[in-house]
Amino acid sequence: MAKNSSNPKVVTSITCPHCAGPLSKEMETSRWTVAPLVRDSFSMIGSAVGGTTSAFYAFNYVMPTVYKWVKGPMWLHFLIGAPPVIVFSSACAGLAGGAVPAVAQLVSSSYHAVMLSSSQAPQDEKSHKSGTSST
Repeated sequence: MAKNSSNPKVVTSITCPHCAGPLSKEMETSRWTVAPLVRDSFSMIGSAVGGTTSAFYAFNYVMPTVYKWVKGPMWLHFLIGAPPVIVFSSACAGLAGGAVPAVAQLVSSSYHAVMLSSSQAPQDEKSHKSGTSST
């Protein structure tokens, strides 16, 4: 962690020269991560959307197959067809509940990396030009 000599509480941004990723713990937890409230909200939204969408898809796919192959009363169709629908819906809800916050974190980190690298672009060009050889 590099500190400014005039003010010891000010932390300068230490970034990787190749990917502009944060190299200090304070920078990583303060500006580059999605807030826990936003992450939890995205997780709830992702779980709801994933579960609902997959339930509609699964019922439209599984139930006609059950009606076709199982002869008997309606309760038997639901008794046989509901478990695969519930398992598929739960799996999709879990995947979407984890994927949506991860995508939000990726977007946030990418945005900060692009903004940081675009503000440092003129400095990098000078170092690249002086390091090249003309043979």
